[in-house]
Amino acid sequence: MIIGVPKEIKPGEARVAMAPSGVAAFVAHNHTVLVEKGAGVGSGIPDVAYTAAGAKLIKSVREVWKRADMIIKVKEPVDPEFSYMRPGLILYTYLHLASSESLTRKLLEKRVTGIAYETIQLTDGSLPLLTPMSEVAGRLSVQKGAQCLEAPSGGSGILLGGVSGVKPAKVVILGAGVSGSNACYIAVGMGAHVTVLDINPARLRYLHDIMGGRVTTVMSNHATIAEEVTQADLVIGAVLVPGAKAPNLIPKSIIKQMKPNSAIVDIAIDQGGCIETSRPTTHANPTYRVNDVVHYCVANMPGAVPRTSTYALTNVTLGYGLHLADKGWEKAMAEDPALKKGLNVLNGKITYQAVADAFSMDCAEI
Repeated sequence: MIIGVPKEIKPGEARVAMAPSGVAAFVAHNHTVLVEKGAGVGSGIPDVAYTAAGAKLIKSVREVWKRADMIIKVKEPVDPEFSYMRPGLILYTYLHLASSESLTRKLLEKRVTGIAYETIQLTDGSLPLLTPMSEVAGRLSVQKGAQCLEAPSGGSGILLGGVSGVKPAKVVILGAGVSGSNACYIAVGMGAHVTVLDINPARLRYLHDIMGGRVTTVMSNHATIAEEVTQADLVIGAVLVPGAKAPNLIPKSIIKQMKPNSAIVDIAIDQGGCIETSRPTTHANPTYRVNDVVHYCVANMPGAVPRTSTYALTNVTLGYGLHLADKGWEKAMAEDPALKKGLNVLNGKITYQAVADAFSMDCAEI
């Protein structure tokens, strides 16, 4: 199979879909890897590293898309990438279709075979290709939230961990999954007063135990969310429904009651956001204010640390990518139920139920 790795063109996105180690693995399996010239520069990976691993460098992005049987990317396609698509092309990347009807319809129109990293799911419910980026986003969320609380950023001027004789900031985290747990680790490590809300008591018990009781855990419902959020200095939205649009947990009415110059970081923005006042932002213009609350809603947070993110992503996408290339998508999915769940669109039809439900469309059986 011919594998194409184009340079990411989404604003602020410096990650690349494959590290040189991934190229070497595909080449060892007798596949051809086409890498657009300069694709890895943003992640600190020079072109020579790809050629040394066996890749063929291509100057024209159009040629990469035209020659490839499978395109491997980091983020969902954007213009002008739609013009490069063709029926039957395998697109293996983060898609987040449930939050974008326009993208979904474009992929249906192009009749591509769309395989989404974020919906490949093991029998235990875990999302192996989403996990490393969720770890990165969770850890980054506290760093970015701390910056949002600084006075030059329009925040309240509170230091997250406080100092002797001065109380630390109150951090409220919605969701105790991978992102929420990693946000919790960092916030506690920085000395903040941390409260985590979730609907799963087992996850709350786990976090309470591993953090040695240094975190407050609360069962999540409308009343507890309102109570905790209105007292918070920093709120981190880290909820996830696999492949579906994120639930709206914080309405405008609660935002109006938050402390002046407090801050929100919405990690769930890739899936539409879990806060009513959230809207996607970029690394170039990451924040805005609503009711005197600073909002940070960058839709590709791990792109801020592209080198770490690129290698972490390659570690988990490579195995499934090799299965697709070695066996073809049909045989690979027939043998691996987890990979089958990654198929979101095929031959002009939606094949993932949560995406179909998001737009009241039909879901085809594979």
